[in-house]
Amino acid sequence: MSMKERADLGFADALDDFNPAEWAPKPAPKPVSRLEKTGTRKAAAAAGFRSREPRPEPEPEPDRAGEAPVRRRRTGRNTQFNVKARAETIEAFCAIADQQGWGLGETLEQAVVLLEREYKQTP
Repeated sequence: MSMKERADLGFADALDDFNPAEWAPKPAPKPVSRLEKTGTRKAAAAAGFRSREPRPEPEPEPDRAGEAPVRRRRTGRNTQFNVKARAETIEAFCAIADQQGWGLGETLEQAVVLLEREYKQTP
């Protein structure tokens, strides 16, 4: 076999019979008429099928009685500070914040100021 001849791969005869027009896309089938949605839902309910679609529920009126106040504000504070504490300490801390109308970050800052004043170290 010389360098210019190609090896016979065995499908040359199939290419001779190939007609690209046979590979043209088929026309789309005409849409089948469907029952209206209410009719479909009634038929499904009669057959015992349940819809997986969520049903829109009316939004309940917000009842703020007994809820903690919203303490989120834009303050420029961007560092997180996690502390483990007893439940009573956290409740007291939040009560002070609510009483003063402060956010939790602001309450911490005020507590630090008071602690620095109380325990001011003299050089």
